[in-house]
Amino acid sequence: MPVRRRMATTKKGTEHMVQQSRSKSGGSPPGVPVPGRAWLVLALATVGFAVNFWAWALLSPLGPRFRDGLGLSSFEQSLLVAVPVVVGSLGRVPVGALTDRFGGRVMFPVVSAATVVPVLSLGLAGHSSLGALLAGGFFLGIGGTAFAVGVPLVSAWFPPGRRGLAVGVFGAGMGGTALSALTTVQLVDASGMAAPFLMTAAALVVYAVVAALLLRDAPGRTVPAGPLVRRLADTARLPVTWQASALYAVAFGGYVAFSVYLPTYLRTGYGLDLADAANRMAGFVILAVLMRPVGGWLSDRLGPVRALAGSLALVVAGAVVQSFTPPLDLVGTAAFLAMAAALGAGSGAVFALVALVAPADKVGSVTGVVGAAGGLGGFLPPLVMGLLYGTYGSYAAGLALLAIAAAGALAYSLTGVRASVEEHTRRHLIRRRRPCTADTAA
Repeated sequence: MPVRRRMATTKKGTEHMVQQSRSKSGGSPPGVPVPGRAWLVLALATVGFAVNFWAWALLSPLGPRFRDGLGLSSFEQSLLVAVPVVVGSLGRVPVGALTDRFGGRVMFPVVSAATVVPVLSLGLAGHSSLGALLAGGFFLGIGGTAFAVGVPLVSAWFPPGRRGLAVGVFGAGMGGTALSALTTVQLVDASGMAAPFLMTAAALVVYAVVAALLLRDAPGRTVPAGPLVRRLADTARLPVTWQASALYAVAFGGYVAFSVYLPTYLRTGYGLDLADAANRMAGFVILAVLMRPVGGWLSDRLGPVRALAGSLALVVAGAVVQSFTPPLDLVGTAAFLAMAAALGAGSGAVFALVALVAPADKVGSVTGVVGAAGGLGGFLPPLVMGLLYGTYGSYAAGLALLAIAAAGALAYSLTGVRASVEEHTRRHLIRRRRPCTADTAA
């Protein structure tokens, strides 16, 4: 056989192997049922994520009120709403590693109970000065670490072909930020500053008790050995850790940035009143939340790289359009909704990638690092937007930077990430076929 023909035949065979493996990993095998307990765990984890994110986002809707009441500058207001984000993001790294070690059954009640303390502090006494708000916001970040608990907990209960959808459904718990946006200002107006904080604290206490009683870790859960520092070092050596981190910093970081800064953006850039701006932010969040499971579902069927590429392309288009500050009634609203849908779907696709590629005993650690990158991706944009608006009186440059970042992530998805996923698929298929090959040779 000519050399060229042999090479072409080999390439086609390899492509067939990769496609065969993708199809097997893209859907659950008929003989692998999902246990009923898995759906209960998924529901409880999603509720817990939503309640903790509700607490995590309490300061954002009140940012303009604190600015007016305490005479804060644009940068100080941005810092106030960003502090819980960065603390919750960095805290996911150790919390994810601890979840690998102790399991979600232990960590979910612990994180929820710990979040009660700063929520009560802010509601009862910690809202009278910028310093008190920053201190309370710092510890409020504990609620943001719940994400690193839920992903490994849920992922372990589902077979590979269902993990994208399952983790996407869990990720919809980020809708807790929408709950905060819809209720916080109204509760303060109706019953005083303490009302939303007391209500959230009560929900956290109830959830911590329910989770302690009903949550279970998956049977046969792999418990990693070795000290925490060594396990984090091993996680840092995995390519998927940094690939997913870069993509999540754009996808989820963009979502977080808009969810905490959109009320300020709409109030300052378009002159909307506080309630209208908060309601529109809630609409943005709800659409992103609904699209997150869709991103996971698409990843199960098309592959995470394709799902990510489509989402990021839509983010680029929406950011470019909004950088011209079009009228909000039609074009501006469409641009924001397109970005909300794309950022939500892209976030779901990133963790479909993690659930598919990361080693089973390191899913929590990888999730912690990737989640931290996403949170940090949401920490910087509000500060940058505040500085740019204070300097130039326009948000156009900030939206242009988002478009550039999304375009870079799109290019990376189609090159480096795609090559890495294909290599992982080849190795997985070879490992599965190796015993058969040995038997045949014998």
